[in-house]
Amino acid sequence: MQVVDRTGHGSGWHRHCAQVLTWFLQRWNVPAEVAEALVDEAIGGRFHSWTSPETVLVDDVAERLALSLSLRQDATTRPFEPGRGEPTPDHLERWLAIRDCVPWQDVSDAGGGDGPMAPSRDGAVEDIRAFDGAIESARAEGLLAALQLARIDAARGASLTFELLQGWQQHVLCTPQPPPFRSSPAFAKGGRERYGIGPDTRARLNACLAESTYDSARPLSLSARAARAYLDVCFFHPFGDGNARAAFLTLIFVLAREGIALDNVSLLRRVRFQADDPQDPLILTRYINIHLSETRCASS
Repeated sequence: MQVVDRTGHGSGWHRHCAQVLTWFLQRWNVPAEVAEALVDEAIGGRFHSWTSPETVLVDDVAERLALSLSLRQDATTRPFEPGRGEPTPDHLERWLAIRDCVPWQDVSDAGGGDGPMAPSRDGAVEDIRAFDGAIESARAEGLLAALQLARIDAARGASLTFELLQGWQQHVLCTPQPPPFRSSPAFAKGGRERYGIGPDTRARLNACLAESTYDSARPLSLSARAARAYLDVCFFHPFGDGNARAAFLTLIFVLAREGIALDNVSLLRRVRFQADDPQDPLILTRYINIHLSETRCASS
C-alpha cells in the first residue's frame, strides 16, 4: 500500500511493488532468484496499472507470501524433528515417479492425427493478446516474440532442450541474456509445491524433453508427448520466473514441429496441474485433444 501511495497506482506501479517485495525478502536472506519467484507467485498477475488494489486482494497476497516463506523455511532451514511433521516433499521427484506410471501409450489423438493443420485463426496469438495484454502490454509483446521464435525453431525441426527454452525465455522475461537454470529449490502454488535441485537436474530435464520427439520404438501420440513436455517444464521449474509461459510455449512447439496449430488454447492456460496427481496428465491430454478436434472441425 506504500507503493500505491507513492506512485498513485499509475502505469506499471505493480512492477515496482514486486521489486520492493523482492528487496524485502532479500533483506532477510532469501536468495534473489527465489524471492522473485515467490513474489511473482503471490501476486499472480492480479495487480493492474491505474487501479488501486482492494484491501482483500492485498491481504491475500500477504497471506500467500507468508505461507510460501513458512513452507520454504520448513523445507530448507529446519531439520526434521520427530513429532513436528514431515519436511516439505520434493514435488519434482513426485512428478518423475508419476510420469513413469502414466499410461501415455493409451492416449490417442482426437482430430489431430490427420497431418498438418493450419487453422483460420491463430488461437495462441489471440489468447496472448487478450490474456497477457490485459496484464501488461510488454508481457504480451515478449511472449509473442518468444512464440514466433518457437515456431521458427519448430519449422526447422529443432530438438527440444533447455537451451532452446532459454532463447524463448529471454524474450518472455525481456532479459539482456538468456536466463540461467535455477540454482536453488523452486516453489509454486503459494509454496505448496517445492521442486528440488541437484547437480543433474538440468541434464534430467533435457533427457525428459528429448522424449517429445516421435520414437518409432516407443510410439506415443502427439497429444501425449505435448502434454508430457508441458508438465516437465512446469515441474522441473527451470527458470526463476515465467515457467507457466515456458511450459505453454513448449506445448505449442511440440505441436508446431509436426505442423499443428490450434485455433483456441484457453484450456491450456487457465487450469493448474498438480505434480503429484496421477490424473492430471490424462486431463491435460484430453484438453489438448479437445482443441485438436475443434480446430480440425473448424478447418474442414
